[in-house]
Amino acid sequence: MTALFERLLRPFLHALDPERAHGLTVRMLKFAPLPRPAADDKRLATRVFGFNFPNPVGMAAGFDKHAEVPDALLRLGFGFVEVGTVTPRPQAGNPRPRVFRLDADGAVINRLGFNSRGSRAALKRLAARANAGGIVGVNIGANKDTQDRMLDYERMIKHFAPVASYVTVNVSSPNTPGLRNLQQADALDDLLARVIHVREQVALRAGPTPVLLKIAPDLTLSELDDVVGVARSRRVDGMIVGNTTIRRPAGLREAAKAKEGGGLSGRPLFALSTRMLAETYVRVEDVFPLIGAGGIDSGAAALAKFRAGARLVQLYSALVFQGLGLVEEIKAALLAALERDRLDHLSELVGADAASVTAEAWPA
Repeated sequence: MTALFERLLRPFLHALDPERAHGLTVRMLKFAPLPRPAADDKRLATRVFGFNFPNPVGMAAGFDKHAEVPDALLRLGFGFVEVGTVTPRPQAGNPRPRVFRLDADGAVINRLGFNSRGSRAALKRLAARANAGGIVGVNIGANKDTQDRMLDYERMIKHFAPVASYVTVNVSSPNTPGLRNLQQADALDDLLARVIHVREQVALRAGPTPVLLKIAPDLTLSELDDVVGVARSRRVDGMIVGNTTIRRPAGLREAAKAKEGGGLSGRPLFALSTRMLAETYVRVEDVFPLIGAGGIDSGAAALAKFRAGARLVQLYSALVFQGLGLVEEIKAALLAALERDRLDHLSELVGADAASVTAEAWPA
C-alpha cells in the first residue's frame, strides 16, 4: 500500500519546487500510519560501532534535518537513520532557491547552508523517542556566524551524546564558508581532540557514544593522508565517505542547472565518492569501519560500495527519483550477491575490490 501511494504521489511532488516537495514529504511521514517492516534476512544483519544493525542501508543526513521522522523512516525499512545536520542555534540557511533537481542526470544540487531549527528542538524530539529503539545518529555542524566553531562542536557532543546512537562531525559541507578548512590536519587534530575529550567526559552519564567523521570527496590524496592519520591518532569510531562535491563531473546533461552553486549529489557523484571510499579504506587498514555514501541509486551501486570498503551505506538523493522502493531493491540485490558468491555474510565482501579501484584512472 505504501509503495502504491508513493507511486501515485511522486509525479505531484516532482512538479513542485524541490524544497517544498521535501517539506511536504516530511509532513506526510509525520502522520502516515506506517506498519512495522517485515524482519530483514539475518544475513543482512551486521554489528558496527557496537550496535546490531538489522540491515546496512541507512538514510543519510539531509533528509530529516530536524529529527522529525526518524521512526517513520525506520518503519520504511532503513537499517538506521542519520538526522541533521543540526546546529547549536537556529539558523535559516542560504536564500532560496537553494535546491535544484537535475532530472536527466539523476542528481541534486543544494546550497542549503545548514538550515536548522537548532539543537534544542532536535534534542527534545530525540529525548521523547529515547525508548523507541532503532539506530538513530545525529549529524552536527557549526553555526555560520559563530565565533568559535570548535566550541560549537563540543557543545553539540555534550547535548546529543545521551540521546544519539552515534554522532557525526560534519566538517565537509561546501555550503558554509570556511567549514571545509576544518579538514586541514592541524585544525582537524585540534577539533577531534576536543570532541573526543568531551565525549569521554559525558560518557559516565551518557554511556559510550561513537564519534564519526564525515569528509568531502574533493580532498586530494595528500589531504586524505592527513585526515586519515588524524582520525586514526584521535581514535574516531568511523568515517563517512563522503559528502556532496563542488566538482561538476564531465557529461552532465542538465548544463544550465549544473552551473548553480552548491554541492552535487546523486548518480554523477558515484564514481568519485567510490574512489575516495576505496582510497580511505586502504589507508584506514581496518582500524575503524567506513560508511559509503554518494551516488547509490541501485543494488549494484550499493554492492560496489561494500566491495570498495564500506561496512554500511547511506543514500538520499536517489530516493527523489526512484522512491522508497529502492531500499528493498538494494537489500534484495545484496542477498542475491551473497547467494551468487556462496557467502554467508556481507562482511566477506567488504574491501574486496578496494585495491583494484585505487588502481583505476581518476574519475573525470
